Amino acid sequence: QVQLVESGGGLLQAGGSLRLSCAASGRTFSTYSIGWFRQAPGKEREFVAGISRSGAGTAYADSVKGRFTISRDNAKNTVYLQMNSLKPEDTAVYSCAASRGISAIEVRQSRYDYWGQGTQVTVSS
Repeated sequence: QVQLVESGGGLLQAGGSLRLSCAASGRTFSTYSIGWFRQAPGKEREFVAGISRSGAGTAYADSVKGRFTISRDNAKNTVYLQMNSLKPEDTAVYSCAASRGISAIEVRQSRYDYWGQGTQVTVSS
């Protein structure tokens, strides 16, 4: 079992940057692909970015491509989401999730087995 804890959220102005962290417990962290998802008020949760077990493969939603970067440090059991050029529409609760699925990177929420509690990101205009 994996426990995930997000941190790094906050309130900032448009155009700013934040780095979110997702720290995992357990000795099998490197056997999970990791995804970041977000849920804005009144909207469904959506995929933001994903990273393969080794970190060699990444995937992004079109809305964040070129602005967000996902990375992982398996020695530290941590995945990061670097968010640059933030926009008000990026305001949401951001959650990380771990998947044991066979795909290198999972986009579908249903393929994730463990979820963190989330961290709030608020971008003002």
